[in-house]
Amino acid sequence: MSLNDDAQIDTSQIEDRRGSGGGRLGGLGGIPIPTSKSGLILTAIIVLITLIGGGFGANSLLGGDDSGPDVSTCTSANPERLDDTDCRNALYVNSVQAFWQKELPQSFGDQYQKANTVFFSQAVSTGCGEADANVGPFYCPADHKVYIDLSFYDQLASRFGAPGQFAQAYVLAHEYGHHVQSLLGTEAEVRRAQQRDPGAENKYSVMLELQADCYAGVWTKHATQTTDAAGRPIFKSLSQEQINEALQAAAAVGDDAIQKKMGGGVDESQFTHGSSADRQKWFDTGYDSGEPKSCDTFGGSLS
Repeated sequence: MSLNDDAQIDTSQIEDRRGSGGGRLGGLGGIPIPTSKSGLILTAIIVLITLIGGGFGANSLLGGDDSGPDVSTCTSANPERLDDTDCRNALYVNSVQAFWQKELPQSFGDQYQKANTVFFSQAVSTGCGEADANVGPFYCPADHKVYIDLSFYDQLASRFGAPGQFAQAYVLAHEYGHHVQSLLGTEAEVRRAQQRDPGAENKYSVMLELQADCYAGVWTKHATQTTDAAGRPIFKSLSQEQINEALQAAAAVGDDAIQKKMGGGVDESQFTHGSSADRQKWFDTGYDSGEPKSCDTFGGSLS
């Protein structure tokens, strides 16, 4: 285990809404992943419909509990807490946010604003509308929150061959990459560019997603330097095997890999997140440089 057993887990950055009621999100663009011959899951890292001019359903969901994971479970008094998916993912969130809180002002001159991660099961109400677990992990720019049904990790491991705890960390780091884009105004620029040129909608979507992959790589480079509120390291070490778990997860949710799993040919015109090779390439770009400004997937095309 590369996480520090002595690190304090700040569960206040997590909202637990498991047990909320359910509805479906209408018209959301995502990655289609086959779960059977008759059905698809829209999963992995989403381009929210707010970027592509659609809308969400307006039906309300049951409220749910906004408290975080059981605090007693996640305290250092529990020697097995880092084996608990809730606690471990909360600590990943702590690390990602600790990194960006220092890095965003240094690299871009902008102050970082913390964003909670919402654990949900089956369905959840968000600032972007209603979503169910078929959507997969996503970031909502309207309420600045990350949403995840933790059962997604079972799908990632069993159906797409991307197991490992650091694959989970990659997923969360990618979603917080979208939060960084929202804070910097990149998400809004992409939305405007898509409105100006609807024919390039998917192209801009891919650029946005690859930049979030790159930001995930940047965080990974610095993960062992992040600390908890008391200054204790959150990670003791990070091995090449764990980095490979992140790369494997990035490849598993590449558009070409998903299209092949659906039984069809590869159609680049339908890409919304990037190929497996490109997702790995941009994660590596962020990791190798350790610099957020190296993550210019747009190449000046937004100006």
